[in-house]
Amino acid sequence: MKLVVLANDVLKEELLAQGLPANALMEWISDPAYFSRHSDADAFIDLLFNNDPARVDLLNSKPSIPVIINYVTGTLQELPSQFVRINAWTTFLKRPVVEAAAKDAMIKDKATAIFSAFGKTTNWVPDVPGFISARIISMIINEAYFSLEEEVSIKEDIDIAMKTGTNYPYGPFEWSEKIGLENILALLTELNKEQPRYQPAPGLIKEAVH
Repeated sequence: MKLVVLANDVLKEELLAQGLPANALMEWISDPAYFSRHSDADAFIDLLFNNDPARVDLLNSKPSIPVIINYVTGTLQELPSQFVRINAWTTFLKRPVVEAAAKDAMIKDKATAIFSAFGKTTNWVPDVPGFISARIISMIINEAYFSLEEEVSIKEDIDIAMKTGTNYPYGPFEWSEKIGLENILALLTELNKEQPRYQPAPGLIKEAVH
């Protein structure tokens, strides 16, 4: 099995957190243009995906194989049928469970086998913006910003309270730095189109755009 993967150093480490697949040839690339050079690939994995037509065309160069993309904010609605969305926001991919969505049953089976080779199980969820975990974490981070604005506490103490009180691996502000506030804001903005409860906190918006 040949897997062609586009990733940065952090996401590469997280993808391999449970070990290197024994039955796979890994081809790590640094530019999406290189996907089209691997006609013998069994799957493409784009952990730095952005949804522009040129990128989609590159990934769609071999329609019979799974194309696994790190695409949290959008959905598969307008993407080719072999595309598989996963939540690979920083810190999420290193878990032994991958949150994913797919349209095609055969592609889903192939993707499940690929992640199994990485020592990960696949949690198939509805194809909605944010999946499940990213929605929840984004709201926790958003609420932390509201609490900060209301002077409930300071960032450091809110982080400590969440880690010690809920046993979260990171506090909300610490987590937002790892994920990237711009990603949190993009998801909240998308979700807010349908639900007012996802309205981003003013402080979060201010920090995300500066």
